[in-house]
Amino acid sequence: MVQIRGVPGRSLYSVGIVSVFVLISLLFFWVPTPPPRAPTRQAAIPNTIPSQPKPAADPAANTNGGTSNGSNSNGSSAGPGLVQQSTGKIIDHIYNRTLGFGDILSVSLPSRTDRRDSMHLQSSLSGFHVTFVDGVNGDDVVDKAIPNTFKHDRMRGSSIGSWRGHMNAIQQIVDRNLASALITEDDLDWDIRIHDQLYDFALSARALIQPLAGTQNQYHDPTFPKPGKNSPDTVPDIDFAHLPETEEPKISPYGDDWDVLWIGHCGMHFPFKDDVHQPKGRVVHKQDETVAMKKYLRNIPQPFTLSDDYPQHTRVVHHAEEGVCTLAYAVSLQGAQKLIYELGLKDVTDQYDILLRFFCNGFRGRKPHRCLTVQPSLFHHFHAKGPKSASSDIDSWNADEFVTEESSDMVRWSVRLNAETLMEGGTVFSDQYPDSVLP
Repeated sequence: MVQIRGVPGRSLYSVGIVSVFVLISLLFFWVPTPPPRAPTRQAAIPNTIPSQPKPAADPAANTNGGTSNGSNSNGSSAGPGLVQQSTGKIIDHIYNRTLGFGDILSVSLPSRTDRRDSMHLQSSLSGFHVTFVDGVNGDDVVDKAIPNTFKHDRMRGSSIGSWRGHMNAIQQIVDRNLASALITEDDLDWDIRIHDQLYDFALSARALIQPLAGTQNQYHDPTFPKPGKNSPDTVPDIDFAHLPETEEPKISPYGDDWDVLWIGHCGMHFPFKDDVHQPKGRVVHKQDETVAMKKYLRNIPQPFTLSDDYPQHTRVVHHAEEGVCTLAYAVSLQGAQKLIYELGLKDVTDQYDILLRFFCNGFRGRKPHRCLTVQPSLFHHFHAKGPKSASSDIDSWNADEFVTEESSDMVRWSVRLNAETLMEGGTVFSDQYPDSVLP
């Protein structure tokens, strides 16, 4: 045995045994610390906001027509009230801070801080969030950037700016890979019950474009997805109180296969009988207390069939035909890709809302696309007090014209006009268009 001076052989042997034991123990029990992991994206949980309870998402259980609770009279009581209870279904996403879309994008000139202030306030009071997309001065858009495949005059600067601003918003959907986004203008008003209205709209949209329950390609509307050679030019209305049972959407609470939901406009037609591209189905929601009486309703395209053919307080969801004004419209990811191709890369010959009409209905070298809408629409112009020239950044008005009373078109319980009541926690709201005794 080799000895080290000053250390007995037996002791050295013992030390060696202990050292080996310690080394083996360290190797056996030591667990290396893993390197830092990149944070994982948590699944989005829909936010809930104060709202009236809604009927069950299952259409078969929707026996009351889904109307909001409350009174129609001026100084109505009701409103946000209770917290929406989650059922664990995708339709609950309508009650989150983006109304069931990936984002809400409001096109707004940076100089219009007045409108941004209003949109911030109104959206906050309504429980959702708006992301602003800077509007564009059309004079800053060079000729080379405007598609022009045949000789025609350049649109005026304000119209070009509107087109480019909306296209920039649509670009964001593609750049951010959003499943969808709601695009709005910045001079809007809407009803305090907007979440509930969108809930009803979603159920109606599903009845038009979702496959029937238990099927993959069978639909309640015989003219959907595209009218055939022998398809009828009219089909029976679908009663909102008795919706067909359809497959549950997987992508959007509004249905899985749409390009545009045109839910804010100045007027719309029902699909024409001779339009071979547009399905003819309609979902009719009667006794919708959020709809004003007919005498208060307006529609730029004439005739106004909704007012002529349907009873008081009726709202109808259908496929879009000749829409006017792009106050608010949702775009899916696939819809955004198509819009960039059809409106961003093809000739800009008309104002943006007319171009969107071409996109939906298939005019001026564009294919028809899947666009749903609602009459009356859910988002409307707000008319602020002050010089009328401030009401538009596109149209010109006489400098002497003045708006003396603020109002919004066809919105009953206006968020803007009830802002003070909402901020004070009130539950009695002013009705712009109270019911009256018919003559």
